[in-house]
Amino acid sequence: MSLGPYASFILTSYLAVAAVVAILIVWVVIDHRTQQQRLRELEESGITRRSGKSATDTR
Repeated sequence: MSLGPYASFILTSYLAVAAVVAILIVWVVIDHRTQQQRLRELEESGITRRSGKSATDTR
């Protein structure tokens, strides 16, 4: 595969995009875990959701 004279720019761009996407995925996973922990702490302190479901209920 020949990318021509702009090969370094193209590969650098793809690597940058891949890095940003990976960082966003990690950020979302960490935030999800943090939010679940906060919900557990609130429920343990006696605060419940209006829906009446607990943080561990999936359905």
